[in-house]
Amino acid sequence: MALIVQKFGGTSVGSIERIEAVSDLIIKTQQQGHKVVVVVSAMSGETNRLFNLATQIDEAPSARELDVLLSTGEQVSIALLAMAIIKRGYSAVSLLAEQIAIKTDNMFGRARVEYIDTERLKQELEHNRIAIVAGFQGRDVEGNVTTLGRGGTDTTAVEIAGAIQADECQIYTDVDGVYTADPRLVEQAKRLPQIRFEEMLELASLGAKVLHLRSVEAAGRYKLPLRVLSSFTPDEGTLISFKETPMSDNPVTGIATNKDVVFYQFSTSEAKIFAQFLSELAKSQIEVDMLHQLSRQVDILSYAFTVQSNDHLAVLALLQSEPFAHSINEVVFELNMAKISLVGLGVQSQPEVLAKSLTVLADKQVTPKLMSTAQIKVSILVTETQLHSVINQLHVTFLP
Repeated sequence: MALIVQKFGGTSVGSIERIEAVSDLIIKTQQQGHKVVVVVSAMSGETNRLFNLATQIDEAPSARELDVLLSTGEQVSIALLAMAIIKRGYSAVSLLAEQIAIKTDNMFGRARVEYIDTERLKQELEHNRIAIVAGFQGRDVEGNVTTLGRGGTDTTAVEIAGAIQADECQIYTDVDGVYTADPRLVEQAKRLPQIRFEEMLELASLGAKVLHLRSVEAAGRYKLPLRVLSSFTPDEGTLISFKETPMSDNPVTGIATNKDVVFYQFSTSEAKIFAQFLSELAKSQIEVDMLHQLSRQVDILSYAFTVQSNDHLAVLALLQSEPFAHSINEVVFELNMAKISLVGLGVQSQPEVLAKSLTVLADKQVTPKLMSTAQIKVSILVTETQLHSVINQLHVTFLP
């Protein structure tokens, strides 16, 4: 018998028919002798509907009140799912954040979980009840409703699983696991039966959408095995494991892509100005990626880096403000860039990964804007129009 936390996203509970199907899946898990805690998102489209209502009142609504509004979507889905399980003759109870004390900080819209009181959940499990918890939300120290932001239900599930020392956290989505590449870009992408935590963490940080980065980071704190499955098809999915496994002959495990990237390049004659510029970006929580010092001429330093496109205007505004406007020269930026990253524990020990990547680029007559290497990844910056051709050839080369 195991203690399992199961998370179901919006598409998994997007209709009454889907809720009925999910209830059967949960009951089947309990019938196998396991104790089950379930964490649920709002029904698909509901959070967007609520957000649109808010913006009809105010284009920039109060962050506190917006969290109060957005949190109601999960209340609907947990109640409906509990009803479906009870109708089938099994014991279930729906629980909101304050009922199990999911405590967060007070950063409305992107709160972080600080503490979970497990007493209520343990009581429900002792009585063999299936606890169905609202994901995506918590309460701050003053009792205000908070939401966790993008991927918040994944994070809720992992934090609960860690707090109650679950044996496994199962993330049910509309895909049946972690793939070697985005199947929408690479038709030959294959599902991975298992992947090491370090590789999954890197893939999530590089744009792989199947698991949100914060949930993978939380799993790392607890050394909690994760499994990604589909609620639509019966399958074993992909296990994200912390166990040591024999090194594969293939140095690359997966290829991640990140679109909507903006490339920047500029020069300055003042050595400290770039450090000051980066400090200002950090204060605005703007993440800088693929940072390179391109060249150093006499008294001139040239830099290149990337940011996400939704930060582009803020970066431009900063460059046009003092002291940067008179200290930074030759500013060049390019929109619609894409980063391709080859990830695998073998990358660090096999330099031919970089050599083969360069061969692929040469064969495709693609000159990358930037390339970078790290312990378990090689990243390449290309234009979005070059993305499809390059990633497919890289997949053929490394993951045939």
